[in-house]
This record gives sequence, structure tokens and C-alpha cells, in this order.
Amino acid sequence: MAATLHDSSEARVVTHRRRRFNEYAVTAVLFLLPAFAFLGVFVLWPIIDSFRLSFYKWNGVDPDLTFLGVDNWVRLAKDGVFWRAVRNNFIIVFLSLLVQLPIGLALAVLLDSGGRKFSFFKVIYFLPLLLSTVAIGILFKYIYDPYFGIINATLERIGLDALTQEWLSNPKIALYSVIAVICWQYIPFYMVLFLASLSGIPAELREAAYIDGATENKYFWSIVLPLLRGSIITAATLSLIGSLKYFDLIWVMTEGGPVNATELMATYMYKKAFSSFEMGYGATVASALFIVVLVTALTVYFPLQRQEEDIAG
Repeated sequence: MAATLHDSSEARVVTHRRRRFNEYAVTAVLFLLPAFAFLGVFVLWPIIDSFRLSFYKWNGVDPDLTFLGVDNWVRLAKDGVFWRAVRNNFIIVFLSLLVQLPIGLALAVLLDSGGRKFSFFKVIYFLPLLLSTVAIGILFKYIYDPYFGIINATLERIGLDALTQEWLSNPKIALYSVIAVICWQYIPFYMVLFLASLSGIPAELREAAYIDGATENKYFWSIVLPLLRGSIITAATLSLIGSLKYFDLIWVMTEGGPVNATELMATYMYKKAFSSFEMGYGATVASALFIVVLVTALTVYFPLQRQEEDIAG
């Protein structure tokens, strides 16, 4: 009799727990459903539709689409401008990682070591990120102007006339001129990201390191930098994906010129889809851009993240 009551009690407990789990599951689904619907309509469906359009010839206006099969993809594989755009994107990726992250980390360490005394500089250094990208592009077009720009005027004033350039009109240096502006705009973002991570490092670690005889450099390289590894991986991933998808500043400053010297995958896609009205081929470029970003993220981020988890474990 006692055993029967005990079994009945356990069954009621299991039933109660299962009912509560079902209630939580339904509640979670109801809360997540709007987010999934938003992602499905504005993210997933456009990606799928871009791949669908890449198999058609369409000017974006006529209701009729002409099926081409893989002709757009064959054309893309032979398109020299597209491959130059891919190369330019990866140049931006490489230089962004090489410039933005180290300078952002250096500024974060400097401002963190100064404490509240450097609060004013935290605000000043963060200002470029608050400005509109279009406004920054227009501003630097005037700064780079070969006749009235402040750069050439300064070089002439200090007697370095030989260094004056047509910064945005010379195909050899136009891309690097724009990359300098990109770095100027986004270094504050990584500075703030690293500052947030530095603020999470316990002060006791610094005190213990100094008691053990560690110098400032030794403390940074042996303690701070390993603790920032996760933030550095996150920053590198954001920089990589953002650089591959970059569009607005390049379009405002050069529109991909001169002679495709600053052409990126996103600007090339925009030209084909909305300037040349080759919507099908533009969708092909957009689909290729998605594939490049996805493959790069999968081959770079996840191995680094797995390595980080192994170290933490």
C-alpha cells in the first residue's frame, strides 16, 4: 500500500514537472515568434529570393522574368571587375584588422590606466563613431581635395610639395585613402569594446602581479592580453564581416572609382542592380557576397571560438 502511494506521488510530481515544462516552452515560443517572424521576413526571405533571382534576367521593372539557368553565375566567374572588388574587400579586411584593432586596444589601455582623469578623452575619441557616415564621406572628400583640401595645403605650407597627391583620383592610392577614413571612423568602436573588457578585470590581479614583481609590460602581455582574448576574437570577427559588407563610405567618396580602384562587392552589386537595371546579375553578385561572408566567417570565427573554449576548459 505504501509503495503504491509512493509511486502515485512520484507520478504526480513527474506530471506536474512535465506540465510546467510545456507551459514554459509555449511561453518561450510565443515570445520568440515575433523575432523569428522578423528574421524570416527581413533576413531569410531576401537571401532566398536573391538566390532565386540570380537564375533570371530581369530589369527590376517588367513583370516578366527570363530564366537563364546558371548563365549569371558563369558570367560572374569570368567578371574581372567582380574579382577586383573581392580583392579590394579583402585588402580592407586585412588593413582593418592590422590598424583598427591594435590602435583601439592601445587607446583602451591608455584610457583605462588614466581612470577618471581621461574621461574627457573617452568622449573625444568616441566622436567619429557618432557622426553620420555620409557626413564623414563628404567631409573627407573636401579634406582630400587636391586643390582646396587641407592635406595638400598643409604639405605645401611645410615645404613638402612633392608629397601632395590626388588622393581620391589616383587609382594607386584611392583605396588606401578611403581605408584611412574607415579606420578613423571605427577605431573608437573597438576602443570602447576593449575598454569594457578591461573594466571587467579585477584590480586584485594587478596588485598581485605587482607584489610578485611584474612590470607594467609583463602584466599586460602575461595577464591582460590573455584575458582579452575573447574580446579580440569578437572584435576581429566584427571587423572581418563588416569589411566584407562595406558600402556607404566608399559610395559617398568614390562610387567605386577611379577605374574600379575602390570597387567593392557591395558597390558593384548596387551598380548592376540599380544603375544598370540588371537585377538578376545584381542578385547574383549579392548572393556571391553572402557566400563569401558566410564561408569566411565559418572558416575564421568558429575555429577561433572553439580554440578559446578549449583554453577556457
